[in-house]
Amino acid sequence: MTATLTREPHRVGPLADRLNGILASRGIDLATTAVEDGHAEPVTALELADARIPARYRRALADHPKVTAWADEIAHAGRPGPGGPGIAEGPSLLIAGPTGTGKTHQAYGAIRTLLARGVRLRWEATTTADFHARLRPRAGHDAERDLQTLARCPLLFLDDLGAAKTSEWTEELTYRLINHRYEHMLPTLITTNLPMEHLRVTLGDRVASRLAEMTERVILDGPDRRRTAPAA
Repeated sequence: MTATLTREPHRVGPLADRLNGILASRGIDLATTAVEDGHAEPVTALELADARIPARYRRALADHPKVTAWADEIAHAGRPGPGGPGIAEGPSLLIAGPTGTGKTHQAYGAIRTLLARGVRLRWEATTTADFHARLRPRAGHDAERDLQTLARCPLLFLDDLGAAKTSEWTEELTYRLINHRYEHMLPTLITTNLPMEHLRVTLGDRVASRLAEMTERVILDGPDRRRTAPAA
């Protein structure tokens, strides 16, 4: 899929300026130079996504059979559109395993796989700790709006579920997020270090029950790759 944006965008009027500002705030710079022949070089959806993906995962490839099968299922279920299929209702994926077994790598690889297959994809990614920090009440900040942005986006990647310190407040936030996505069958990528029985203790029965029904599960094992990786 090739996005309609090009490396030489026409900026016309305040709406275009606002769009450029939003993209710039997300690290997407549209003001790059054109190719030598004078034609604007297309910017692919995958290139736009890579501008938002953390540097360590910008070349991530999903190679676990269950992860690639999930990406296939989501791509095939997409709603048709002029720019390619869009995300539709579908299953979520829970990737569990000890620290350093490649859970985050597989999740970002799944996102990149969908984009490479031409799926029109609006997505959000956050760790559980950052999710709680983002919604912490503070002056001049609309936490409810942020919660709804994450709850309603077509694809959400929630990394390290259960790793952050919990309280009644964080448990309620997590419940509201997961419950909305459960009820509307919105695809969600989730990674966690915790087995399901420990998630029940950490997050509460309401969240654990919904996760058990809404997700397909992948279990990764092996040594911590960060500790065993050869020195550069």
